[in-house]
Amino acid sequence: MTTVDRWQLPDGVEEVLPAQAASVERLRRQLLDLYRSWGYQLVIPPLMEFTESLLIGMGSDIDLLTFRMTDQVSGRTLGIRADITPQVARIDAHSLAEEGISRLCYAGSTLHTRPKTLMASRTPIQLGAELYGDESLAADVEIIRLMLETLHVAGLDNLSLDLGHVGVYKAIIAEAGLEDEQEREVFDALQRKSVPDLEIALQGVDKERARLIVALVGLHGPDKVLDDARALFADKAPGALAAVDTLAAAAAEIRSLRPELNIYFDLSELRGYHYHTGIVFAAYVPGHGQALANGGRYNDVGAVFGRARPATGFATDLKALMKLLPEEPALHGAISAPVGTAEGAGLQEMVNELRAQGEIVINALGARADSRCDRELVLDAGCWKVLAIAQ
Repeated sequence: MTTVDRWQLPDGVEEVLPAQAASVERLRRQLLDLYRSWGYQLVIPPLMEFTESLLIGMGSDIDLLTFRMTDQVSGRTLGIRADITPQVARIDAHSLAEEGISRLCYAGSTLHTRPKTLMASRTPIQLGAELYGDESLAADVEIIRLMLETLHVAGLDNLSLDLGHVGVYKAIIAEAGLEDEQEREVFDALQRKSVPDLEIALQGVDKERARLIVALVGLHGPDKVLDDARALFADKAPGALAAVDTLAAAAAEIRSLRPELNIYFDLSELRGYHYHTGIVFAAYVPGHGQALANGGRYNDVGAVFGRARPATGFATDLKALMKLLPEEPALHGAISAPVGTAEGAGLQEMVNELRAQGEIVINALGARADSRCDRELVLDAGCWKVLAIAQ
């Protein structure tokens, strides 16, 4: 690498410079305070763990996103976290092991071997909340409401909420009796909503069952989708009706509190299918193709830690939110202060008082004041005063 190249960062890896860092940190503090006000307790998991703790059946996506290395102390394989959810599940199941309901929240950097999407960062700052110990719909609705409030605090209100339920797909696939390899092909085609590929993957399957699976591709849109699903599943996949009813009940609860919210149903949504066990959800804003926050129910994820627990939660990426934050009005600058005490008594006391009031006070090193300073401390008739710097 030449000297000229040493400043470059890997593709998908970026630094956050002062102005943006201030916005991200301000938002992080606001959101963690929000979660605290709802009863969620902050946890700070480590950046790396043994891979068997990080990769706990959350699907091949997390496996592929995780950087691995050998621990020079134990000789075991370590992973740098690509998702904080498994760590919080471990904390709930093992480190805390509390009876009853636990509400936990977190904020921290993660690392991905590759970007999840074309424009995504490989170093997201993941922030989220998890609720353990309750499998009721009320718990799911609480988490969805908190996700929506998160985006409201971030200044994003023109939202669309997508709701799905993995129970629909599971019930229909169970009726079809597919072999493992065929089911994988069907799953892949359904994720891409590719009807031609789906029809090829379903060759040899009973025509009525195959038609039901293909029909999933079109089951997305407003409330009428749920009525269409009930009519379609009533005789051929009655096991899916409970999931449809859960979606209807969740939407009704959310609308009672957020009547202006646009709710969209997608019964072929399979995000996190390999570990989600119930309702799944995501929030979008117009003009931004990727979900700003998403989550779902993932019961029993703590079983590998010896304590299976009902769980529901959501996560977002502070860096993604940062790009959509409204521009903030310019804040006032800073105050330049002379260095040392030779200038007169009471200087340091004045500096301390100003800083306690929230002012930025910068020691004047060198011949010029810091470029952020628009005021200065001046000794006038034995008293320190803050005066504007003449332009």
